[in-house]
Amino acid sequence: MVTSGSTLEISVTEKAAEKVRVFAQKEGKQDNFALRVGVKGGGCSGLLYTLSIEDGDPAENDRMTEDKGIKILIDKKAYIYLAATELDFSDGLNGKGFVFQNPNATKACGCGNSFAV
Repeated sequence: MVTSGSTLEISVTEKAAEKVRVFAQKEGKQDNFALRVGVKGGGCSGLLYTLSIEDGDPAENDRMTEDKGIKILIDKKAYIYLAATELDFSDGLNGKGFVFQNPNATKACGCGNSFAV
């Protein structure tokens, strides 16, 4: 496991951190939890973002960082697509959910759920 605190790590806004805590509570994980951020193939642009709440212990191939009190786990393979990404939460008229601001994306679909690099 690699722990880092560089500017290339994934960050979360206050609003996103608040929502992660709410979802962790709903899943009964209040103390030692982490947000796993990843990617998988799919969507109209090639890659889809993935999010899950997990136990806070990183696997051997994980990078771990922390922002706004949220532990963030990223598989090393997914990290190359997600470096310096900011995770926000939107509850506006155009949709509700987590929003990724990914500087590595060269193309994204209209709904923002998939991207290409």
